[in-house]
Amino acid sequence: MAEPLQPFSPDDLKRRRRRAIMMALALVALVVIFFISTMVRLGGNVAERAL
Repeated sequence: MAEPLQPFSPDDLKRRRRRAIMMALALVALVVIFFISTMVRLGGNVAERAL
């Protein structure tokens, strides 16, 4: 029979929070990289396009 689940220790919660923060920062960095690369690829042509 399986043992009952134990509540998370404070160390487990700290590690989980740190990991979540690092994943969020990595996601934000990826979004920034995609945004900058898109702006570089489009360049100045965006302002000169025909409407």
